Amino acid sequence: MKRKDYQNWSKRKKRTVGVLVVFIFLYIGIMLYHTYKPLPEGVAYEGKLHSVETVEMLYDLSFAQDKKGTDMKHELRIFDEINNMIDEAEEFVVVDFFLFDNYNDQKTDFPKVADALTDHLLAKKEKDPEFPVYFITDPVNKGYGSYESELFDRLKDAGVEVIYTDLKGLRDSVPIYSGAYRMLFQWFDFGDKGWIANGMSKEAPDMTLSSYLEMMNVKANHRKAAITEKEAIISSANPHDASGFHGNMAFKVSGPVINDMLTSEEAVSKLSGGPNLPRIQAKEQEGPYQVQYVTEKKILDALVGDIEKTKKGDQIWLAMFFVSETDILSALTDAANRGVNVHMILDPNENSFGNKKTGLPNRPAVNELIEESSDHLQVRWYNAVIGQFHTKSIMIQTEEETYISGGAANYTERALENYNLENNIRIIAPNDSALTKDMTNYFDRLWENEDALYTLPTEEYQSNFSFFQRSIYGFQKLFKLTTY
Repeated sequence: MKRKDYQNWSKRKKRTVGVLVVFIFLYIGIMLYHTYKPLPEGVAYEGKLHSVETVEMLYDLSFAQDKKGTDMKHELRIFDEINNMIDEAEEFVVVDFFLFDNYNDQKTDFPKVADALTDHLLAKKEKDPEFPVYFITDPVNKGYGSYESELFDRLKDAGVEVIYTDLKGLRDSVPIYSGAYRMLFQWFDFGDKGWIANGMSKEAPDMTLSSYLEMMNVKANHRKAAITEKEAIISSANPHDASGFHGNMAFKVSGPVINDMLTSEEAVSKLSGGPNLPRIQAKEQEGPYQVQYVTEKKILDALVGDIEKTKKGDQIWLAMFFVSETDILSALTDAANRGVNVHMILDPNENSFGNKKTGLPNRPAVNELIEESSDHLQVRWYNAVIGQFHTKSIMIQTEEETYISGGAANYTERALENYNLENNIRIIAPNDSALTKDMTNYFDRLWENEDALYTLPTEEYQSNFSFFQRSIYGFQKLFKLTTY
């Protein structure tokens, strides 16, 4: 634009353009700051490596004899173990779970995992009203402020300390939208009474427009942990009825690593205006395993480092709900290309609580992996007749030892790049240990379809993979417009 043209503009036009320029620069500044701002204290936590005597792997599986669901069976163990752990606690209970509700839009009679957990916590408080119980959770369970949870109301009435995570201090994972939200939408109050149908469940109360606008920031406390003075369980499973038949995996540990977990959870509590959490007195154990508590991007750093240790002839076994994070895909591709045998069991991303899904992100990610890797990388899809293959675990077997990582974190940018709150346990185990054998038996059972149709060949979902899916996947990753 020539200077003369600008001088001929009216004062009104000049003011309008000036305001627009200021708005754009302010929007870009806010967007960039909240995408890269310093993390809250205690986020992206990396605990010490602790020697422990035992590590127990737990799993949930739903499976059938064919794709139609013939002879459907469920092996559900995780929440039975968590509830038993709560019953046996003598000093305190701390739990942190992303989803916690008993709504069910489907005709399936799901297990009442949310009510069962509630009952065990209430029984603990009924036996001793002064017994400390802390429940950290995500604001999704109150519709981002649209309503109060009936389950949490019962717990609070009994004296349980309920802490809704304050997500505002976290970085923004959808910067294009969140820049506008922080600049404009968060200041508007659109009424206290919900009037928009709840996107999480038809049974759940309606939500306000303000809550929906907050939800679209797509960030979460996605952690899943249960901690007492005796032991702790790090899991991929939510106490959420509609998730009751999902495939999941968890690990039970004990010893000083519990204090690392409590330190990390206390950071979330303090971030959200909650209390300090207790600690335990525990001596370092002398055992064959080493365990390390890691959260957020520290999960990614440790994971990539462990994959990079592999050599030709080593084995990687992956069981995962979502996989799309670039560094992980590159590390797996490089491993396969240097002769590491990579086996991946993935959810086909075909359904979500009864609703049809598009196959994103796993199918485009698999297409990318297959194109860029050697024959040493193989993929099978879990036969998710009901629920989802929600497991998030990896086993990396080298000549010297086995590295295992499992917990809440999907292998996505939101989970591993310091946007969500996530938690995993990293384990170093002898190759001949009981844990390694249990993990190997689990993967062999699913891969070989030993007594059911657990997994399907790659072509089952890749044969109709479309250019449209790949394009949407690329667009979402470029502009961070994803919900995964």
